[in-house]
Amino acid sequence: MSPPHEHDLSYKLLFSEPRVVSDLLTGFVKEDWIEQLDLDSLEKVSSTFVTDDLRDREDDVIWRVRFGDEWLYVYLLIEFQSTIDRFMALRIMTYVGLLYQDLVRQKALTMDGKLPPVLPIVLYNGETRWNASLNISELVLAVPGGLEQYRPDLRYLLLDEGAIVASEQWSQEAQNVVSAIFLLEHHRSPQDAIDLIGLLVDWLKAPQQTQLRRHFVLWIKRVLLPNWAPSDERSSWQALNDLSEVHSMLSERAKRWPEHWKQQGLEAGRQEGLTKGLEEGRQEGRQEGRQEGRQEGLQEAQREIARKMLQRTDMDDQTIAELSGLDVELVGQLREDLERSS
Repeated sequence: MSPPHEHDLSYKLLFSEPRVVSDLLTGFVKEDWIEQLDLDSLEKVSSTFVTDDLRDREDDVIWRVRFGDEWLYVYLLIEFQSTIDRFMALRIMTYVGLLYQDLVRQKALTMDGKLPPVLPIVLYNGETRWNASLNISELVLAVPGGLEQYRPDLRYLLLDEGAIVASEQWSQEAQNVVSAIFLLEHHRSPQDAIDLIGLLVDWLKAPQQTQLRRHFVLWIKRVLLPNWAPSDERSSWQALNDLSEVHSMLSERAKRWPEHWKQQGLEAGRQEGLTKGLEEGRQEGRQEGRQEGRQEGLQEAQREIARKMLQRTDMDDQTIAELSGLDVELVGQLREDLERSS
């Protein structure tokens, strides 16, 4: 598995590209006002623009885009934590408030002296579906008698990758690189990943997309490949810097990986099980003990195959059951055990 900071850094690089932010807005903000944006004016807000309070938010990216004659600010918070933050709406209110303070300090107000609009987006890629409040008002006790009028009201846009990928509401629009990112994060098979990377190669072939292609390569090498490729192959990937080379090598090698994980798990499980069986057999001094040890070893080998495929691949339970020889129900139980222990 890749370290969390590697995931955060490479993901932030992707969303520091105007093409990605443009596709995010047009593909996933289903509101009419998006059509009024001048997406050619997208401009990343420099870290020198904001105070230390916001600069310390290393996982967040701030953009601005022309909205008629004014600027609209997009505050993109990238959330990689495994547990859902119940008070995310409070965090968003705080960060937006800090951004507004900086805009006042920089005198970056609208032509009539008002604060510009801000679109806060939370991008979440955890396995558990997001269930925290989307508006700070939902976190504050409603008190009758007039006091409720002072309750703060600020909503953020949640993009829960897993829910988006599983929902029919979100179409996989042609050449939307953000859809490709979400699908790669939650792909169902190695072939799905290969096909998606092939699409990216085609979509990003223009010279002005060179940097974005490099960022995709970095993300694939740091985040996706550690979960896909056997450890003895990973060094050969590090020299690759071209997205088409990554696609070609994946197409060539990925077909061998399921068999590799199966064989590795079988060998590890067989060795562990046979050793245990022989020790028990010697202790008992009976043929029955040795036979039980061998049988137990085979079963442990099958379980080890399943564990390794669950940890290192994205295959579903049915496929893993067929490869390991276990019942699909037992594979499901092993998956739950691994998730609880992680």
